[in-house]
Amino acid sequence: MRRPRTPARPPAGRLRVPGSRAPVALAVPALVAIAFLLMPLAGILARTTWSDLGTHLTSPDVLEALRLSLLVSFCALGLALLLGVPLAWLLARVSFRGKALVRSLVLLPMVLPPTVGGVALLMGFGRRGLLGPWLEDAFGIVLPFHTSGAVVAATFVAMPFLVISLEGTLAGLRTSYEETAASLGASPVRVFRTVTLPMVAPGLAAGAALTWARALGEFGATITFAGNLPGTTQTLPLQVYLLLQGSPEAATSVSLLLLVIAMGVLVALRGRWTGATTARTAPTTDDTGLAAPPVLRVEEPAPTPPAPPENWPLHAEVTGFNQLTLDAEPGTTLAVVGPNGAGKTTLLRALLGLTPRARATLRLGGTDVTTLPPHRRGVAWVPQDGALFPHLTALSNTAYGLRAHGIARAEARRTAQLWLDRLGVGPLAHRKPAQLSGGQAQRVALARALAARPRLLLLDEPLAALDQTTRAHVRHTLRRHLAGFGGVCLIVTHDPVEAVSLADRVLVLEDGRALQDAPPAEVTRHPRSPWVARMLGRNAWPGTATGDGLALTDGGRLVAADPLPDGARALAIIAPEAVSLHLDKPTGSPRNVWPGTVREITSAGSRLRVLVTSHEAPDLVAEITPSAALDLGLADGVSVWTSVKATEVSLVTL
Repeated sequence: MRRPRTPARPPAGRLRVPGSRAPVALAVPALVAIAFLLMPLAGILARTTWSDLGTHLTSPDVLEALRLSLLVSFCALGLALLLGVPLAWLLARVSFRGKALVRSLVLLPMVLPPTVGGVALLMGFGRRGLLGPWLEDAFGIVLPFHTSGAVVAATFVAMPFLVISLEGTLAGLRTSYEETAASLGASPVRVFRTVTLPMVAPGLAAGAALTWARALGEFGATITFAGNLPGTTQTLPLQVYLLLQGSPEAATSVSLLLLVIAMGVLVALRGRWTGATTARTAPTTDDTGLAAPPVLRVEEPAPTPPAPPENWPLHAEVTGFNQLTLDAEPGTTLAVVGPNGAGKTTLLRALLGLTPRARATLRLGGTDVTTLPPHRRGVAWVPQDGALFPHLTALSNTAYGLRAHGIARAEARRTAQLWLDRLGVGPLAHRKPAQLSGGQAQRVALARALAARPRLLLLDEPLAALDQTTRAHVRHTLRRHLAGFGGVCLIVTHDPVEAVSLADRVLVLEDGRALQDAPPAEVTRHPRSPWVARMLGRNAWPGTATGDGLALTDGGRLVAADPLPDGARALAIIAPEAVSLHLDKPTGSPRNVWPGTVREITSAGSRLRVLVTSHEAPDLVAEITPSAALDLGLADGVSVWTSVKATEVSLVTL
């Protein structure tokens, strides 16, 4: 009996993806292109006199040119960093007229012939140029035929590499990090220095390396603008040009040196500039290979009680996309709910002063903060993802706002540790965000916001990314610590449990306007928004009041036991458990009866929710027991009759 042959497994690292072989029509030109690029490099290697390499590279003229090249390239890098970093930030973060023109000016030296660039520099900074005479008369500075001129020429052609690399990195950085830092009290300069720069360090390093390498190899603009003076402007590329005329072997050796430097820079970048790196995903392990830890149920210690909080009542008048007025006493927590696009996040950003879509006239306590920048308002913001600074530990994150307010480092860290202890994540103070679970990160973000002692606390769906178990634990922790908060807290949420359990009032928004602002119990009993009613698990049908009920907007009529005045815009609220399902048309007391078809059956705890569609009424959700569903033989597509008693219909005026 012959055994079936098992195909040999390909060696590790040589797995082929089906269909990955390149077509011949593309592969051949690609190989020719590679050969074309390799040929000049191979020529240098083949023509180098290796036995004389040391002699060529250590000659006095070459060493002097190397010294000058290093001086010019590092000075050019410093000047590019001084001017290019702010320019990259401006292009990435600020919208202004002429932005496309400015970006074109940045790119121009990369496409301009180097000698033309040198001529342009002469016309601008030369002794007969636009700015040259003034520089000479006022400061005695003459750039042409001087080392400083070589620095200017190298900076002109090399700085675009830094600006482009850093602008791309800045554009990919989420602004929520910088906005959160500002809400913690950090000035724009401090945010740039402590948050933005550390987070864009890889892009900055790549741009700086390319800028230095390009400045080191600059030739055309330098010889045209600064000349070719030994010991003054004669850099290595210019030395190669001279050696070619009298000693080609030495020119080849010096070219090899420049080639090795350039290749070293590209290898060190590891594809950062070329885009060869693979797509990055959110880290799930730390740099030691340890998986992100599970949620720790740390018993909270009993630290020294905090000082009694100051009281900051809230008064805000919001205009623009949002049109509403907010008043709240100290210690009040408002849940902001509404459908997507209702203006919930816009409201928070207006209170922070971060959006042109809406403007808030804001008074906290006795202080009008309307005209103050975000970092001076005393408004702390916790975005949905927490926006913990990835380069800082949990302790440093929590101490950030305190340090921004001028608290000494030791005191800030001590206070931050107390807040982490209160929220049950004190033992994790030394970990960075990538080493925290979702629940732990949210508690650290909350500790960071509360430690800054804000006058107004804004939470944008702080628990949305957590699983149910972690969410319940964090919700309990949040409720306890909001109880001692002396300001006002606004929580954007889509979770009815959060709205009911955390908030003193529920603010319902729709199209930027307040439909309802009431205690949770009132909103639960009489929701004035179809979206909120459905969020609470109820059927909600808008319509116009008639003598005995409601003429529905989507067609059909509904009888209610307590009708409203004729013509009033109203919302009919029907609890799913008040809807009955039948296989045959029911008789008797129900006043609202429609035929329909089962379209979906889902589980809701120990009961089932059944979606029924009908051509005589809007979609209706009924809630029944599994045994009732089994008795009725319910399944997708089954025809049923639905009935609702008039006494089970609640009408709410809109």
